[in-house]
Amino acid sequence: MGDLFLVRHGETSWSRSGRHTGSTDVPLTDRGRAQARALAPLIGSLRIGAAFVSPLQRARETAELVGLREVRLDQDLREWDYGGYEGVTTAEIQRTRPDWFLFTDGVTPGPPEHPGETPEQVGERADRVLAAVDAAIAGAEECAVLVAHGHFLRVLTARRLGLAPSAGALFQLATGTLCRLGTEHGRPVIAAWNVSPAT
Repeated sequence: MGDLFLVRHGETSWSRSGRHTGSTDVPLTDRGRAQARALAPLIGSLRIGAAFVSPLQRARETAELVGLREVRLDQDLREWDYGGYEGVTTAEIQRTRPDWFLFTDGVTPGPPEHPGETPEQVGERADRVLAAVDAAIAGAEECAVLVAHGHFLRVLTARRLGLAPSAGALFQLATGTLCRLGTEHGRPVIAAWNVSPAT
């Protein structure tokens, strides 16, 4: 299993204000673009065998700004479907559900086109992504790069480490950062987390 580099997209106006941003296609802010450009030297130093990107514009633009040219758009890399909590902050949700926690409680149902996902459903998508990544770089010396979203990448990290999707709660992930999942003695480990060059 080759190293896996995770890039969370740069800042958006919704990520800055703490609004849950699943399917809403919010663009990067100027700061978000600067964050992405700052990662370009790190990405440029990698031997990349495959790059996978969420179809949402904030991830696609981040991928372009970090210097990825040949990418595979993967619907499974989209952010958590927040259902009825799309665009709502945690503080707003907790006014009526004081103990609510995304990674264990999931979301309230939304409209038919975005009904919401349980942590387990997000974990199933993460497992499919990991299987596709492993197939793409099997037996190669190159690494893989994923450009996607905060909550989804946290669940994917948990799954790579053999943990339940809810364990994604343990991995805080800032916008415009790079993480590395590697191996030690054949077992998956976090080799670097929330790497952020000065912007």
